[in-house]
Amino acid sequence: MGEKVVAGQFDLSDRQRYREKLQKCLTGLERLLDEKGFDRAKNLMGVEIELNLAGRDGMPKMLNGQVLERIASRDFQTELAMFNLEVNIAPHRLGGRVFDRLAEELRISLAYADRKAGEVDAGIVMIGILPTLDRDDLVSSNLSEVDRYTLLNDQIVAARGEDFQLDIDGVEHLRCTSRSIAPEAACTSVQLHLQVTPARFADVWNAAQVASAAQIAVGANSPFLFGRELWRESRPPLFLQATDTRPPELQAQGVRPRTWFGERWISSAHDLFEENLRYFPALLPICHEEDPLEVLDAGGVPKLAELVLHNGTVYRWNRPVYDIADGVPHLRVENRVLPAGPTITDVIANAAFYYGLVRALAEESRPVWTRLPFEAAEANFDAACRDGIDARFVWPRRGRYGGTGEVDAVTLVRDELLPLAAAGLDAWGVEAVDRDLYLGVIEERCRRRVNGAAWQAATFHRALEQGLGRGDALAATTRRYAELMHVGEPVHTWPVGLPEPVPLG
Repeated sequence: MGEKVVAGQFDLSDRQRYREKLQKCLTGLERLLDEKGFDRAKNLMGVEIELNLAGRDGMPKMLNGQVLERIASRDFQTELAMFNLEVNIAPHRLGGRVFDRLAEELRISLAYADRKAGEVDAGIVMIGILPTLDRDDLVSSNLSEVDRYTLLNDQIVAARGEDFQLDIDGVEHLRCTSRSIAPEAACTSVQLHLQVTPARFADVWNAAQVASAAQIAVGANSPFLFGRELWRESRPPLFLQATDTRPPELQAQGVRPRTWFGERWISSAHDLFEENLRYFPALLPICHEEDPLEVLDAGGVPKLAELVLHNGTVYRWNRPVYDIADGVPHLRVENRVLPAGPTITDVIANAAFYYGLVRALAEESRPVWTRLPFEAAEANFDAACRDGIDARFVWPRRGRYGGTGEVDAVTLVRDELLPLAAAGLDAWGVEAVDRDLYLGVIEERCRRRVNGAAWQAATFHRALEQGLGRGDALAATTRRYAELMHVGEPVHTWPVGLPEPVPLG
């Protein structure tokens, strides 16, 4: 969806032609897989971070066009709504001091972007859901002025045929409707890319699915929406409901949602692309001139444009990616689980945990997914979203009797997953100083049972106790969060509460 899309109307023949082109693309992908036409392993990783714009009062600012004009860097792009930006960090090879280098690049980039945003009285806030967002902020008139967002909104709204129902029952209960997909823009995330060979793809994707629950448990940072305290990581249910093309009748029939954890372990990258074609109708039936099979016959590399576009409208939490770099095709696993923030150190710690854990899980002689039902992995993901660092998971038991049992997420991460992540980072060739620094952040979060969501909720309730109303408490929490985010110390070290007593009245 990062490609330019020109708005227009589609007729019946467009959809039929697009479906035919999708099948050709899938056949082309099969040929590339059979002919081993993909790039060899380069241990490349990449990071994208979605950001919010807010004023000094903590309220959202609909100014991304003006801010991007001032930033004037290809590293920064629009996102769905006018209070969103996205920063893309160039791919890096895993190894050495890569995480420290990434942290420094992000600090420089975000400090520059924040200075430029300050020229229009805005600032960068890196958070899963901006707590001060109101329903009036998330309307179609606040979508970014880019054709593809308007077109995507129109097609999803048309496919659904009625208002979107938002219903999230957490600490408090939110129930409301939306006439557009704009509430999706509240969800700002970190996307972690890992280039893999076709032979390793299935193991890495399965490992990423297994790891997702633990990622959320230690990294949750989205407890508020529209003034309500919901799940510790409210992005997944919000994203699902805000993009749901299924009216209730189709939901009752078991039709899959476009925001999807999946339903099975896989044995090939082909499995995921084929499922996307089989289960999900085209939202943007825009056909490219290329015939991918003719390109292959001529010894070229096909863009598979229709497949890539369609894949971008199916929102798996671990998404398969086909791309071309320097004329050579490759595959990536795009991990879309994590919220943005709280600090650059926290983001890099989350990344180190993920890349290390996925490497170790994918290389186990008896992988976790051969001992854990897929339904249990999905239930773990939901439990982590709901309860964050206090979640409990179903996990394979150690020892000869096997089976599964229930375990506290913090215990699992500290006793089993952090050692695996450390071994995985060693296997990537990451230096011990980076490994210990960033995995130490995850360990401290577990020891103190504090992540971004826990800090936000505790500070919000402290503000209520000091006599603030709900709206003022959320704004004060957001301002304090932004202040500490820019200081940059990891969230588990942040003092709970506002920096000084708030006068009553």
